[in-house]
Amino acid sequence: MWRTGVVFTGLVIGLASLFQLSAVTVVSNIFLGVMCITFPLRFYYKLLELLRWNPGVHPFQSCLDYDSSLTNKETVMLVEETVLLIAFAVTEIKRLVFIENIFDSIKFVVLLYLLTYVGIQTNGLTLVISAVIAVFSLPLLYKKQQVRIRRIARAVRAFLKRVKSLFSSVYDLARPPPASAPKPAISAANVPKQKAKSK
Repeated sequence: MWRTGVVFTGLVIGLASLFQLSAVTVVSNIFLGVMCITFPLRFYYKLLELLRWNPGVHPFQSCLDYDSSLTNKETVMLVEETVLLIAFAVTEIKRLVFIENIFDSIKFVVLLYLLTYVGIQTNGLTLVISAVIAVFSLPLLYKKQQVRIRRIARAVRAFLKRVKSLFSSVYDLARPPPASAPKPAISAANVPKQKAKSK
């Protein structure tokens, strides 16, 4: 919990600082603030080591020993996932823009129209801060209100299904009927044979 709190607080404060300062200034001040903590601790442990009260233990040895490098296999997997994600995004945008499916393109147009209003009211940084707050708070909210959220989600899903069926019926009514195949003409030679069979 304390790690989550530190990460959440740091992210929100850092993003909120970008409203007044540039990104370079914010990043520099963050690292300066961290080093204002690490330098005194390192000097304190070094002083204890010189006074022989400390056997020479580094206060941040666990952080230094942590291996954050990627192996060749992990690097290849990460690159493959990134390329697949980009290719999927390009394919979906192409499918929506060039109207492969009318309903999906209509939903995309509605989303873009709503985003224009969101862009007028807020900027991208506000949306990023809101997304960070949502990522950290929504799991806890879902854990506490799980039954109610599932009930609301079922109601929303049923409403969207009704709307989709309504649009489908309107589209089927507006679409011209498909041309039916011509029926084969009954020849005169077949009629006497059928009458003869009936006798």
